[in-house]
Amino acid sequence: MTRACDVPASAISAYLCAMTRWENYLVSAEKIIVAYKGELPLHHFLKAFFKQHPQMGSRDRRQVSQLVYHYYRLGGWNRQLPVKERLLLATFFCESQPGELLAQLKPEWNRQIQASLAEKAALAGQPPVEPAAVFPLLDELSEEIDTNAFAYTFLTQPHFFIRIRPGKQAKVLPLLDKAGISYTLQENNSTVALPNGTNIEALLPEKSWYEVQDASSQQTGALFHPKAGERWWDCCAASGGKSILLKDQQPDVQLLVTDVRRSILENLQQRFVSAGVKKYEARVADLTAPNFAATMGKQLFDGVILDAPCSGSGTWGRTPESLSFFKREEIQHYQDLQKRIAANVIPFVKKGGSLIYITCSVFRKENEELVKFIEDNSTLRKQEGGLIPGYGKGADTMFAARLA
Repeated sequence: MTRACDVPASAISAYLCAMTRWENYLVSAEKIIVAYKGELPLHHFLKAFFKQHPQMGSRDRRQVSQLVYHYYRLGGWNRQLPVKERLLLATFFCESQPGELLAQLKPEWNRQIQASLAEKAALAGQPPVEPAAVFPLLDELSEEIDTNAFAYTFLTQPHFFIRIRPGKQAKVLPLLDKAGISYTLQENNSTVALPNGTNIEALLPEKSWYEVQDASSQQTGALFHPKAGERWWDCCAASGGKSILLKDQQPDVQLLVTDVRRSILENLQQRFVSAGVKKYEARVADLTAPNFAATMGKQLFDGVILDAPCSGSGTWGRTPESLSFFKREEIQHYQDLQKRIAANVIPFVKKGGSLIYITCSVFRKENEELVKFIEDNSTLRKQEGGLIPGYGKGADTMFAARLA
């Protein structure tokens, strides 16, 4: 057996430095969690924190960020635990492959990293990780959702997805293969799941070949059914992902895009330039304004895409801090907002036209109840669509319905 005094000083120093590094990661992560109050997205807070600590290299930032995100993935489970203890538990519960941090600080857990969640909790001497503890708003979910499967997906990070644009598969896939990137191509041959952290811009120099878009978001396009020459309105266009999806299906639609702030439309226009989308009209429009209808005149549309402002709860796997800071009463706030917008948009759907209602929410108040509101206040009726479950697929969960 080797004694410490027999180990070269350089080896002992390296060992102590390694231990200090991992312990420092825990200290930094704890500082972030104590200071963070949810006022802005976590990734913005992390960016500001690392700017104040320039001595931290890219590896340090990555490790600390991962620790913090793991912590929030546990939602409301065992929040009374000391932060450092919960950070280690979160790493144990959220990881499925051995890692250096647990190897240094909890080697017995690292050896059992592939055990089931229940086995991990028992091994750590902790209560089971119940779905309602992770996601405390299960009673608000749309009825179609498998509550257990949905809640447990928060313990893993969703995939990074791109959509290969029409006719570009022969250009994109060979470059991914050449780079040795592990990817999954879905059945439609255009949706690609990539490892998180993939530097897609370095791999694919031509931005017009692809769009960064979640798999579930891509599926909403199955409800569009556009025809050449039709007039379409993307009324809450944001960055324009749905409009590009529409144009890729039918380049010859006449397109109006609107959003509430000019800065949003400026970002959209930059994305349209990269995507090669040229023929469209863009306007600033506040869809909640009482006099909104007067600003639109008498124009009618064959298709209206209402990608409504929402809680974003179907995307919280990417922003797990929301599990800790989102308030139940905010759901009603979003429903009220969606009703005001829908009421202002409905009159501009041409007779025989379609309204595509979309959210990235999992709450029935924002989904099924909004569809009923639209039906109760118009002649529109749901024709197809519903929940788009992303859990179990590494994707977001969304809702999309076509009413006509």
